[in-house]
Amino acid sequence: MKYPGRYGPYGGFYVPEVLIPVLEELEEAFYNFYQDKRFIKDLQLLNRDYAGRPTPLYHASRLSEHLGCQLLLKREDLLHGGAHKVNNCLGQALLAKYMKKTKLIAETGAGQHGLATAMIGALFGMETKIFMGAVDVERQSVNVHKMKLCGAQVIPVEGGTGTLKDAINEALRYWTANVSDTFYLFGTAAGPHPYPTIVRHFQSVIGTEARQQCLEQTDRLPDKVIACIGGGSNAIGIFSGFVDDRQVELIGVEAGGEGLTAGKHAATLVAGRVGILHGVKSYLLQNSEGQIAETESISAGLDYPGVGPEHCQLKDSGRAKYVALEDEKVLDAFELLCRCEGILPALESSHALAWLMQQKEKFQKDQLIILNLSGRGDKDVGIVEKYRKL
Repeated sequence: MKYPGRYGPYGGFYVPEVLIPVLEELEEAFYNFYQDKRFIKDLQLLNRDYAGRPTPLYHASRLSEHLGCQLLLKREDLLHGGAHKVNNCLGQALLAKYMKKTKLIAETGAGQHGLATAMIGALFGMETKIFMGAVDVERQSVNVHKMKLCGAQVIPVEGGTGTLKDAINEALRYWTANVSDTFYLFGTAAGPHPYPTIVRHFQSVIGTEARQQCLEQTDRLPDKVIACIGGGSNAIGIFSGFVDDRQVELIGVEAGGEGLTAGKHAATLVAGRVGILHGVKSYLLQNSEGQIAETESISAGLDYPGVGPEHCQLKDSGRAKYVALEDEKVLDAFELLCRCEGILPALESSHALAWLMQQKEKFQKDQLIILNLSGRGDKDVGIVEKYRKL
């Protein structure tokens, strides 16, 4: 590898030997094209005309009054496909096209990354396979149907816990056997180098826009920027716009599931230890013997035992703060945003709002907070109905 792919002690590429050349090929292509004028122009047009960028930075006035602060929502839920995932998928699929790859594969948990990959596969006329844990296939059936409508083959993964971790395992196995014509469109800011760098780059449009919009609308930077954390792509996307502004507090909210004391959660940064999973060194949820622990979250997109290496560095340095919220509080947050603003947030994004609700007595009216609304909650209505009688 030409570039180290390290975030302090985290990152790297711990993969089978057969994948080293293809990762080197990917690294070389990314650094050749990401600053290429034609590539940038092509991606900008796709982001504008296909995805629907820029997304608004919306002042949620009724919710602000309820919380006792000034809350701005970065509306990634308004993008084509309903989530921030399309930013990364357009960038990586365009890179695949420049590399003359003809097939796409991807993993997915909540289905948003799988849907975005399926949409772009249809757009570019590329054969597409989506690996998805069997548990997630069942709880995210609407997105599964959408992927199939776009022509993608959805492959349920029965092994392990039947969730995102197992989908990544299977996608990596498939890629190992099909590296010549297949591009693995990785969905989060984790995985082996250069994926954390690539995903951060294509998601940084969120932070770049949010910073500029905040200055234009309020003449100042926010006091806090908050996002949910699974693998960490939406969070690193918005954090990237403010990480050099030391006065802006960065807060990532993980899935507390049924509770940390109960041991049923997906709070990797809050409760994990350093290890290696899916080709990258980062914080992981492990048992006493070092085996990957089972995770639990009401939101499929956060149900993952690992996290991106840059978040690990931000935690260790103290630049970002990471917390965890339990399922019950997340459901409360989902309902609150619906009833205050008429906006259905994804259960993933609802974790970030749940933390704000928990802190409401501590805010001052002039405090300015940006929350990254990473996706919309249409996909989660059935789950909410299961737990709550609306």
